Amino acid sequence: MTKESSKAPPLYPKTHLLAASGIAALLSLALLVFPSSDVEAKKTTLSLELESPAEQLTQDQDAAEAVQATNEPAASPFAQIENSAEEPQETAQAAPSPAPVIEEKKSPNHREVIVSKGDTLSTLFEKVGLPATSVHEVLASDKQAKQFSQLKHGQKLEFELSPDGQLTNLHSKISDVESITLTKNDKGYAFNRITAKPTVRSAYVHGVINSSLSQSAARAGLSHSLTMDMASVFGYDVDFAQDIRQGDQFDVIYEQKVVNGKAVGNGPILSARFTNRGKTYTAVRYTNKQGNSSYYTADGNSMRKAFIRTPVDFARISSKFSMGRKHPILNKIRAHKGVDYAAPRGTPIKAAGDGKVLLAGRRGGYGNTVIIQHGNTYRTLYGHMQGFAKGVQTGSSVKQGQVIGYIGTTGLSTGPHLHYEFQVNGVHVDPLGQKVAMADPISKAERARFLAQSQPLMARMDQEKSTQLASSKR
Repeated sequence: MTKESSKAPPLYPKTHLLAASGIAALLSLALLVFPSSDVEAKKTTLSLELESPAEQLTQDQDAAEAVQATNEPAASPFAQIENSAEEPQETAQAAPSPAPVIEEKKSPNHREVIVSKGDTLSTLFEKVGLPATSVHEVLASDKQAKQFSQLKHGQKLEFELSPDGQLTNLHSKISDVESITLTKNDKGYAFNRITAKPTVRSAYVHGVINSSLSQSAARAGLSHSLTMDMASVFGYDVDFAQDIRQGDQFDVIYEQKVVNGKAVGNGPILSARFTNRGKTYTAVRYTNKQGNSSYYTADGNSMRKAFIRTPVDFARISSKFSMGRKHPILNKIRAHKGVDYAAPRGTPIKAAGDGKVLLAGRRGGYGNTVIIQHGNTYRTLYGHMQGFAKGVQTGSSVKQGQVIGYIGTTGLSTGPHLHYEFQVNGVHVDPLGQKVAMADPISKAERARFLAQSQPLMARMDQEKSTQLASSKR
């Protein structure tokens, strides 16, 4: 082996040694200048360098050119780690919040269904994903729970379900003031009825009759039941079957029941005024110290007479009292000792006064008949009835205005109507011309208390009417 050959060749070229010396110097300078965290970051980056500084420089140059071409910063592995840690937070901030879930007050497990034609409780349970067994469980939980099966078209049922889809609460509003609820407990379901207590206020209505009373009252805003009450109040003085004329007027103040600003029902008439054929009648409801309520005129006379004028509301007089009328079926002259009121079959018939029922049954050509004895002097008869009201039978007592039967066409009758007779000491008289006595007026002991109530009501009707008429002329 020659001397030259035995000499070990250098392991690295001089250029490499110079580069290594330069890198070492840079590292030493970095330890003096940069904080430790930056050094650690640089260490992480530097550990990814290639073996050859020349190759690393070439790669850095290529990366720089690529960044310049795309106008985007080059991503470092450390930047990727930071981005991956922050990404979920940035995503939560950037993604829009599901507004309906946040703003909706009801829980996600809340369901509502509206009852449609043909729906049953089973079909409604099915719509919200509940099995048929749930229906049986609900109905068997409480006797009152069966009210949920008494469905009405348009009724809303509200369901609350557990996360696993089981029924926890069932609620339904059955009227403006009443709702029912079933709530799940350890023993099954507990039934609860919630009744809202309405506030009571007074309301005013004014109307002018230009057709029928019922149509004019409805147009003015008076309910059918209050219209019937008004006819009953003035029924002792006004014959609503034949006395009503176009241009007649009425004013009514009545109790109105309100829940959450909505009228949900009516109470009694507090005061009223009815002008018929130019004559005005007034009525005020007064409850005495014993708690008994009745209607009186504005000056304290009783509205209640011994007999009401008409035993059938709003009926048409088809035949009047006559001693020489030709009978429509027998076809011969035969006295008509009463008044016939034509009305639809089933129309209620009222007792004209307090008394004892002498007969409630069949009576020859009168068909189904009720005869009432009023004291020792008066007797009334009601014929051709379709049937008798519950509790009305021979020997029973009845009150004035009580329903005793219904319009029919039994016996010798050509159509549905009531044949009404009035006797005084056994003699038939014309009930339309019979004058009746008045009941007792307000007692002297309560007169001041009565006037303290009636006078403001009368004044309010005057004021309300003036305001309404003035606004209608604008």
